[in-house]
Amino acid sequence: MTGAHGKHVYVDYNGYHRNGVHDGAWMLEKMIIAANAAKVRIVHSYVEEFDGVISPTGFAAMVLLDESHISAHCYYDKGWLAVDAFTCGGADPNGIADDLDEALRSTMDDLVLIRREEVERFLHDDLEKT
Repeated sequence: MTGAHGKHVYVDYNGYHRNGVHDGAWMLEKMIIAANAAKVRIVHSYVEEFDGVISPTGFAAMVLLDESHISAHCYYDKGWLAVDAFTCGGADPNGIADDLDEALRSTMDDLVLIRREEVERFLHDDLEKT
């Protein structure tokens, strides 16, 4: 991470279909496994399933790290899944995103990667200007 103190990886998918297995709890489990593989410290993890009464059906899952977070948001009716991994320490969020991508694609044939972007955060040049 030359010139930056952190990376943020954003990944968007289409084709995430709840089928009794692939719900928010399943996704949270995969996020925790990816965090452990990256050797980042998990501070807290939580998933909230939305039943469609107030919010559209889907979930929001969060793994809070001591050096930032991993999150996933899904709209079941549209098949949308947005995942992001942000790390401020020595861990590379690309490894986390790769592990999640592998877990997702190995169990969902219809899943399509729409976009994946990496953004460096806290650039040293920007910090020196403040």
